[in-house]
This record gives sequence, C-alpha cells and structure tokens, in this order.
Amino acid sequence: MKRAIAILLLAGLTSAAAQTAPTESVTVTGERTRGEQIKSFVQSRAAPSVRLGKIARWEAGICPAATGLKPEFLHFILQRLKAVAAKVGAPVNSAASCRTNVEIVFTSAPQALLDNLRKSHEDYLGYHANAAQADGLAKVNHSIQSWYATGTIDANGSVQADIKRKGMPFCMDEPECWIMTDTPPSAVTGSRLNNGLHSGILNVVIVADPGKLSDQEAGALADYISVLALSQPGSLDDCAALPSILNLLASGCAGAPPSELSAGDENYLRGLYRMTPDALLTAQRGEIAYQMKQTPEGR
Repeated sequence: MKRAIAILLLAGLTSAAAQTAPTESVTVTGERTRGEQIKSFVQSRAAPSVRLGKIARWEAGICPAATGLKPEFLHFILQRLKAVAAKVGAPVNSAASCRTNVEIVFTSAPQALLDNLRKSHEDYLGYHANAAQADGLAKVNHSIQSWYATGTIDANGSVQADIKRKGMPFCMDEPECWIMTDTPPSAVTGSRLNNGLHSGILNVVIVADPGKLSDQEAGALADYISVLALSQPGSLDDCAALPSILNLLASGCAGAPPSELSAGDENYLRGLYRMTPDALLTAQRGEIAYQMKQTPEGR
C-alpha cells in the first residue's frame, strides 16, 4: 500500500513539473527576447559622437526656444520638453536670460533654412571634416529633423567644440594615443576604461515642416521633439521593436506607433543621464541597457 502511494506521489510530482516547465520556458524566452529588443533599441538610439566615439548628452542645462507657430502651441512644446528633461534627469537652465542652445523651428521651407545654416553657421550642423560632408549634413529628408553640435569635455571640465581645425592631429590620451584629434590635448586620467574624456551636446537645431505634420497630435509632436532635443539618435528611420515615439514618423513600422513618450523612450533617456560619461562606448550602451532592464516592460 505504501509502495502504491509513493508511486502515485512520484507521478504527481512528475506531472506538476511537466506542467510548470513550459511556463518557465516561456518566461526565460520572453526575458531573452526583451533583452535583445533593449540591446537593439540602445544600439539604434545611442549614436556616438564623431570626434570622440562616445555617447553625447547635455552637461550644461538646456535653454530651448521655439518659433514658427502660434505662441500657445510653442509654449506647450517648450513646457513639455522641460518636463521630460526634469523627469529623466537631464539638466535644465531655468534662468530667464539663459542663452538658447535648443532652437526649434517650424517652417514650410526647411531646406532654405538649412542652406542658410550651411552658409553662415555651418558648425551648428555637427562635426564635418570637409565641405562635402557639410553639404551632406545640410540635406533635409525628414518632416522633423535635428542637427547636433557636440564638444569634447576633459577631466577638468574644459570643453573643446568638435569642429575641424587646420594643422597636424594631437594625441588626446598620452601615452597610449588611442585618440587622435585636431583639437589641442586635454586633461585625461590614467585609466583606459574611464579616461576622463566625454562628449557633450552643445547645441541642437530641430526643424519641422508643419505642412507635413498636420495629421499629428500636438502631444505626440512635443514628445518626439523632446527625445530629439535630449539625445542624439543614430537614425530616424529605424523601427524599434520596443514601442517608441520615434516610430511615429518612421516609414514601414508594424502596428500603430505610440502617441506619447513610451516607457522605453523614458527609461532610455533616464539611462543616458545616469551612465558613466567617460566610459567606453560599449560600456555606456551596456549601462543604458541595464537601466532599461531594471523596470518591467521598460517603465
């Protein structure tokens, strides 16, 4: 009798294990899939700066200004941008007389605006080594598009704008000289993993064509602009597997895009402003991905 009961108990345990195994498998598979999605998200969103090869973010407080539409709509966009920045830990300059470093322009002639920028203020296009690269940067090919002026910040906090200078290149991280640049040498640390050099965003120009955005909600546009103002995405055409407000204007994305800042967007930005600024690119991307994984579904 005892032998029969033992056999029945063993059978019951085996059956229970068989029932729970698929659930565990589904959970592990889901976590792996989400981890891959987060890694891909970070890879497409976190573009390294051209000069230093690290992810740039704001070090000084943002001071945005907007023009080209009704004042109430522009005020809404600016307030939303500042609110998102405060939420994710990006610095905001709240002084009434602060110098504008985020220019948001709505215009029905975006290419004419960029042609003028190319002619008179080409450093605002972003780093370029020659005229051909500057011409390429000045092309408008999206209904909302952004241009980033970045700088290299050394261990003492000194900033060198990432612009092309004449002359022989300098070694930025003696004695290794892994990083050669056309800017003067900067103060570095002795570590190869955290050498004291990091990239900062100095200015962002965001240009939007209202004639091509008439079917978009104000809140969605404000959140889209906020992501562009606070980070430097690698592409505006990538359809991220994780929901993202940047899918809003990307062509060919499956399913309906979010109509507001997604959980993934928010936690990506939060990770960006928590990462080690002078770490190597792979480490920076890893830190951002880790931060995104800490909250279920990226929230």
